[in-house]
Amino acid sequence: MSALGDELGNPAHDIFERFLRAGECQEVLGCFGELCQQLGLQGHGLQLYHGIKASLNYWSAKALWSKLDKKAGHKDYDQGTACANTKCLVVGAGPCGLRVAIELALLGARVVLLEKRDSFSRNNVLHLWPFTIHDLRALGAKKFYGRFCTGTLDHISIRQLQLILLKVALLLGVEVHISVQFKGLVPPTGKLGGQGGWRAVLHPSSSPLSSYEFDVLISAGGGKFVPEGFKRKETRGKLAIGITTNFINRHSRAEVEVAEISGVARIYNQKFFQNLYNKTGIDLENIVYYKDDTHYFVMTAKKQSLLKKGVILQDKADIESLLSSENVNQDALLSYAKEAANFSTNYRLPELEFALNHRDLPDVDMFDFTCMMRSDYAALVREHNGSRLLLGLVGDCLVEIG
Repeated sequence: MSALGDELGNPAHDIFERFLRAGECQEVLGCFGELCQQLGLQGHGLQLYHGIKASLNYWSAKALWSKLDKKAGHKDYDQGTACANTKCLVVGAGPCGLRVAIELALLGARVVLLEKRDSFSRNNVLHLWPFTIHDLRALGAKKFYGRFCTGTLDHISIRQLQLILLKVALLLGVEVHISVQFKGLVPPTGKLGGQGGWRAVLHPSSSPLSSYEFDVLISAGGGKFVPEGFKRKETRGKLAIGITTNFINRHSRAEVEVAEISGVARIYNQKFFQNLYNKTGIDLENIVYYKDDTHYFVMTAKKQSLLKKGVILQDKADIESLLSSENVNQDALLSYAKEAANFSTNYRLPELEFALNHRDLPDVDMFDFTCMMRSDYAALVREHNGSRLLLGLVGDCLVEIG
């Protein structure tokens, strides 16, 4: 049999290829568990990575190992020994939580990551800056997602970014646990200078991770989860009401031919926005359209326009009350978003149909991004009975807009 035939006939190779292509969180975790079982591998950290690499040495896998080995060879990681005796807990499997877990793994730490959800469902699309693209390419992003940065604009859906980073994290030995919620910290119970470390209060309490002791906690759980001890400052600007919406992308020829909008601001194209207002009554400050897994639109709408179109029912001084669910006509919001999307693409997207969010509802959201919450510092140290814990913030925990 040819070498190619040998590769295709190897069960581990088939499982690995399914792992690379997997498009759902649970599918990724299932394939990875199946792969480790097939290869007879256990454990965590870079030792697990080296075991997988040694077992999968066919051409397709080698291309990925080459990328990851080059990344791991950076002098800052000290050949994976810089944090070899450090045990970490990362809370939240968003892009920032997964990326910091990867970094800790490359430093040689033991990394456990918790995620309270069991799926990746965020359709919204992120613009990627050049340094971010460079970083993701160095992690082999193209191997996991062939369409990575192939269009005219550099962007990716949040869920696709999570899938890429989840796969990298697993290969580097990060232990990922879904459907587990962090509820708080348990300080060491031993006497001063004695044994015992920091632990987490988890839901469900029966989780075996309840006994896991760690000396680093990274919070990537969003702006609503900031550990005790961090002070945050609020900065408010002029009222800004954002609307995001996602429509199903059927990848038809007609859809492919519609141009994306990298960002049109009123100050640079007053005629477009005036025509939009005259013909539809929709008054926007700006609009962006990205074509990814979905047709994604984000826009900043003027309050008076939302009131006139019946999206906001009553004008209120308090922004929280203004945008509360009781004061928003959801059907009118859907119509507003669809009309803006149709006009901005010259009605060339056929049969716009809303994509669904994790609640199986049309994926449209209206929010205030008038304020920015920023932590005074990104890290602090807590000490109890001589046992120190380093706490760090990433993502919306550190800086949150809206």
